[in-house]
Amino acid sequence: MNTEFYGVIASFVITLIIAIPLGKYLAKMFSGDKVWTDFLKPFERLIFKLGGINPNTPMNWKQFLKAMMTINILWLVYGFFVLVYQDKLPLNPDGNAGQTPDLAFNTIISFVVNCNLQHYSGESGATYLTQHFIFMFLHFVSAATGIACAVAVFKAFRDKTTDDLGNFWNVFVKSITRLLLPLSIIVALILAFNGTPSSYAGKDKFISLQGDTVNVSRGPAAQMIAIKHLGTNGGGWFGTNSAHPLENPNYITNVTEIVAQFIVPIAMILAFGYYIRKKKMGWVIFGVMMVGTLMLMIPTFTSELGGNPAIAKMGISQAAGAMEGKEVRIGVPATAYWSTITTVISTGSVNGMHDSSMPLTGLWQLLAMMINGFFGGCGVGILNYFVYLIIAVFISGLMVGRTPEFLGHKVEAREIKIAALISLLSPFLIMAGTALAAFVFSNHIGETWAVKPSAWLNNPGFHGFSEMLYEYTSANANNGSGFEGLGDNNVWWNVTTGFILILGRYLPIIGPVAIAGLLAKKKFIPISAGTLQTDTVTFGMMTFAVILVLNALSYFPALVLGPIAEYFSMK
Repeated sequence: MNTEFYGVIASFVITLIIAIPLGKYLAKMFSGDKVWTDFLKPFERLIFKLGGINPNTPMNWKQFLKAMMTINILWLVYGFFVLVYQDKLPLNPDGNAGQTPDLAFNTIISFVVNCNLQHYSGESGATYLTQHFIFMFLHFVSAATGIACAVAVFKAFRDKTTDDLGNFWNVFVKSITRLLLPLSIIVALILAFNGTPSSYAGKDKFISLQGDTVNVSRGPAAQMIAIKHLGTNGGGWFGTNSAHPLENPNYITNVTEIVAQFIVPIAMILAFGYYIRKKKMGWVIFGVMMVGTLMLMIPTFTSELGGNPAIAKMGISQAAGAMEGKEVRIGVPATAYWSTITTVISTGSVNGMHDSSMPLTGLWQLLAMMINGFFGGCGVGILNYFVYLIIAVFISGLMVGRTPEFLGHKVEAREIKIAALISLLSPFLIMAGTALAAFVFSNHIGETWAVKPSAWLNNPGFHGFSEMLYEYTSANANNGSGFEGLGDNNVWWNVTTGFILILGRYLPIIGPVAIAGLLAKKKFIPISAGTLQTDTVTFGMMTFAVILVLNALSYFPALVLGPIAEYFSMK
């Protein structure tokens, strides 16, 4: 075994060691049971008092979603104007300019929806004020929004019959004070002590190995990078994200950041089982997601370690694997592991350039985001999986000739229609967006724009199609990573991906919460000999099959035109 794999294995083991007890803690904390963080109650009461909120007020699913959407719209408006006028505001020692309206439109939507697509370069496109008081702030609250909506679904299935999905503000605040903030402090300290900048000083000068004088951006990066990963946000302080030597200085920080982005999604899956008092179901869901992740990860390792066939034909040794776009200090296995986790989870941060990945690696990265149901982001991962689960329940019920049921509640036409619409939404947004962009590009429409369509792609052909497909897939999945050969900071990409960001974030949240709210109101049906058991390995396999079939049918043609065609063209 390549010795670098030991680092990958260690990263995964550390993740499980943290995530399993964290899942139990979250289930207790959100249930209102006694936990060690109860000492924060006075601080939380102060927040609620200042906000004029009664955290004990029950909310049905409509009231819950109304509260969530209201505060998200407020962040959208506030952030847009700050980004446009950031050059006139304090904490701008490097003199960075304000963002154009179309870029600010895309940027603020991207951060509010937990995507962080970043059509700008972090250190030059934002100031210290916007990095902290817009981006880092949104890293916390967008993650807490997803967690709160997931907990609403949890509560719907813990109580036998209820109209109360909890109080949005209560769960939202606790997600920050008792989960994200404490963990962020720990991660930020590890990063700062390992060389990540954490001061408010401006650019610094240093002499490179070639003898050149280089101006290097810095700033209070460690604080933001911690929550960027814990909240599965991915928006980097620097343009090259965690491939930057200051954002990710060494192997210790690399392991810290990969562990940080994985623990909350795993913990939320396990917390679901513990919360509804069916821990076996939590482990079955975890198993399905883990199998899916491994099916994406293993061929990624094979593809990257096999090297580039075009280079091999030149007689050049590739003992270390395909090193283009990789950091030598990190290596191929750790980069391949990160690329799978960051696309499966929807973090979107990178420690190597995805655009330089081998074609089949790009295929697995795209498929991970297209499925968007294996772990996923904070809270929303279980919501995306829930849609697949409801469809699997419906199909299983039809197969045995019984009315579909889930956890004692009949799944009827209304719930299935919502699930079907949500499952069709992603393919529509991704395919329609890519087709329209390809049409505009190939027909040279809009040559008078600030950036001509003909200048979008540095790599026309199969890879260029993959770059456009990746951009819309990443936007829809709230991921944020990209094939950066695409020139995306222009009106076309800023506006079109902006709308996909909104639809791809909120409809897949609204749908599952609505389904859970509708099911929770129905009469509870006690378990009988004919009840479909949804916490078994067999049903887990059924759900897995539904995920594979739906996504294979939806995305195979586009994947053939992009990464698969590119793979065969290199043979």
